[in-house]
Parts: sequence; structure tokens; C-alpha cells
Amino acid sequence: MGKISVVLVAIGGYGNNYVKAILQEGDKYGVEIAGAVDPYPETCIHLDELKARGVPIFSNLEEFYKTNRADLAVISSPIHFHCRQTITALENGSNVLCEKPASATVQEVYEMIATRDKTRLRVAIGFQWAYDPAYISLKGDIMKGLLGRPKRLKTLVLWPRNMAYYKRSNWAGRKKDDRGNWILDSVANNATAHFLHNMLHLLGRTIDSSIKPIEVIAELYRANPIENFDTSAIRVLTEDKTEILFYATHAVKDQLGPIFVYEFESATVAYNDPTIPESANKLIARFKDGYIKDYGSPNHSSIRKLWKTIDAIKGRDIVYCPLESAIAHTLTINGAQESTQDIVEFPEEIIRRDGEPVLNWVDGLEEAFKYCYREGILPSEANISWAKPGKKISLEGYTRFPSR
Repeated sequence: MGKISVVLVAIGGYGNNYVKAILQEGDKYGVEIAGAVDPYPETCIHLDELKARGVPIFSNLEEFYKTNRADLAVISSPIHFHCRQTITALENGSNVLCEKPASATVQEVYEMIATRDKTRLRVAIGFQWAYDPAYISLKGDIMKGLLGRPKRLKTLVLWPRNMAYYKRSNWAGRKKDDRGNWILDSVANNATAHFLHNMLHLLGRTIDSSIKPIEVIAELYRANPIENFDTSAIRVLTEDKTEILFYATHAVKDQLGPIFVYEFESATVAYNDPTIPESANKLIARFKDGYIKDYGSPNHSSIRKLWKTIDAIKGRDIVYCPLESAIAHTLTINGAQESTQDIVEFPEEIIRRDGEPVLNWVDGLEEAFKYCYREGILPSEANISWAKPGKKISLEGYTRFPSR
């Protein structure tokens, strides 16, 4: 094949990473930019270089396709645009690499799958650890049965975000946009979404699949003045009866994590967990016979997903995170939102406000989440005063959000 032509959709924010990667390494990988789409292109820090190279810039994707074509559309737009823009790209002959999550609702992901199948093109979702060599090596051993049957996987992510984070756009922290389209932006569906998806994807029976979640119960809270939640504690039961626990919050003062422990019959996998010192910034498996295997350090900022998707288009590789894998995460998020339909407000007396822009954080939340993570329980099960249990939601046969 000749050079792969790419249209970049949303070139500000995270999209800057794709712009930079292709500008710097596109020749090496046989990739060229056919155009860029962004109603506010001035937010791209590489805009001058794009213009200098004569890259045409459009305000929407439909305008691009009126006069142009592309082998690949790389979509970095907000969550509520993912479905429509993916379908537009596919219907105009472009394969797609769409940033995580796949979309806001499961019905939108099913619509994306149907269009992909009709057009016989490829769609990759940018959950980047799915493309990472260290992670792939670990998953390969799990698929071979070397670690035994999975028992429980748990992850803790404490990532503070101040009000600048929530004021950076008109959709941050919102459930719906002004037209009524679902967004479901949250700590678990955006900044830390990778680490929830990792647990589902890791247990998939093939290298490119996730395990199916069949039940979820979630406790969702907020300290910030937003529509949706900034704090989540989620328990998922998978089709093979493995328990997944996910604790993530933006309402803390100090950053910690991701930290995780994945328990199997024959080994324990850890990352940054203090109980396994060797796991500092590394994926480490400690087997029951004392053997320790070092899988290496996953690269959080890797753009490898772009180059691997290019390889898939050229027929040299597979799509490591297709829509069928990503929908497991969307299904979990949709179930979690139904488990706690009314987001629980933290009591005002334990909310602290520091700095400018203001960081809203909850006194005692870090300690509470560390305890829950260590014990494998939800906050309401720890009898924490502000905690409220969520409803148990079945995900079997779940095809539409909201289900009721």
C-alpha cells in the first residue's frame, strides 16, 4: 500500500497527541494528514505547522468528506460525538480509531458495530493498554492458563481534578448535552476509564476481546458542582463469576495510583501495590511457588494504538480493542449509572476547598477508599457515615440505556 491518509477529528486537547505523532513520525510509518476537523482549531498547539504543510481544516466531518477522502479517521472529540462521527467516517470509506470510551450508551455502540459490519471497515477504540506490549504479554499468559482461574481484580485511582478541569468545556461532568444527548462524563468514563476497561479486557478469552459483565452495583458520589459523579466505587460480576472492584475519585487532595491487584488461583498480579514492592510502575506476577515474573512497565502516554491501527489497515496486525471489547466498559458504566440514579452529595461539612482554581476534596475520602480497596468492600459495606448503597443491576440482555 501507499501512504495511509488520515483525517484528524478534534485536534485540541488529547487530539494534540495524534497531531504531534504524525507530524513527527508520519513519514516513518507511511502516514500523511489529509485534513483536520475542529470548530475551534486554535486550541491545537501545532496549528501553525499544520497550516505550513497545507493541511485543510474543516469545522465538521461532513464538510471534509464533500471534497476529500481518508483511509483512517482518528476521532478525539467529546464522548457524545463518538457515535455519529464514527458512523459518518465509516459511511465515507474511512476506517476509524476513536478515543475511549466507545460512546455514551450501549445502543450507540451497537449502532457503530452495525455500520462497521455493513461497510466492512475497521474500528479501533483507544483504550491504550490493550495495545501495550507488557499488558499483551500478561494477557497472553492468562489466556494460556498459566496464572490459573481469575478470582478477584481490584483497582484504586485517586486523581485530583480542580475546577479548571470541569470548566474546560461545556460537557465536562455532565450527563446530557443541551440537546438531550447522553454524555455520561465522569471519573470512571473518562480520566480513569482505562483502568476499568483493563480488568474487563484482560479476562477476555481472545487477545482482542473483553469478558462480559453480567451484574453491577455502584456507589456514585460528588463533591464538585457537576451533574454527574466525581467519585465511584463499583463492583462488577463477570460471566465467569469473577469479581471486579473499581475505586476512582477526583475529589481528593493528593494523587495516588493507579494501584491494582489481580488475584488468580496460581498467582497475584500487581501494579504499584505496596504489598508487592517489586510492582512499582511495573506489571509483576508473583506465583504461589515464589517465582516472580516481570512483564515490564506499560506506557501511559503511548501513541502505539495509532501505529497498530495503521498496521491493521495494512493487513499486518489485528485491532486489539474493537468495539466488541469496548462495549464491556460502556455496559458497566451504563449499569453503574442506573445503580445510583441520583448521585449522592458528600456532606458539606467534610468538603474542603483549596487553591485557585479551586480543588474540592473530601476529608477522609482517601483513607476510606484505601481501606475499601484493601478489604475488597464498598463504602456502604464499611459503614462509612456518608455512604449509601446502590441497587444491583443485571446486565444480562441489557441493550439500551436507560433500561427503564
